Amino acid sequence: MNAPEEIREQLLRSLRGAAHPEVVTALEEIPSSDRGRRGPGLPHTLWQLLEHLRITQKDILDFGREPDYESPEFPKGYWPESESPPSDASWNESLRAFRRDLNTLEKIVADPEVDLTAPIAHLDGVTWFREVMLVVTHNAYHLGQVVQVRRALGCWER
Repeated sequence: MNAPEEIREQLLRSLRGAAHPEVVTALEEIPSSDRGRRGPGLPHTLWQLLEHLRITQKDILDFGREPDYESPEFPKGYWPESESPPSDASWNESLRAFRRDLNTLEKIVADPEVDLTAPIAHLDGVTWFREVMLVVTHNAYHLGQVVQVRRALGCWER
């Protein structure tokens, strides 16, 4: 049984951040000077959170698409080594890659030829529905942290 159109639409809305600030919007217009700063008492910088979101989302996408894919070492491979981006270009590329992979997931969800409820051929019982929901919940959790850091740093004005 393939997912009905209504389910696909709800998944797409969830990937885009329907119930909270849009995923990508929360990561935009952050001053360079704030990207590597922690809010008082908070464990992560905005750079660490962006990179973690990017790496994890890419991992989930590649896990579903590539039969020979190997995930990074957990947990070290899912977080950047530095608290600050090496450059503005690094920040921008990370944000572009995050957007690109999110768009790829949206295309998978929107494609009526992809049975979201069928097991992915190279995986044991794992479905695209499960993988997309994993991205939705993971992104939502860390998006909350992004907003929290931005508020603590005074760079959230929504």
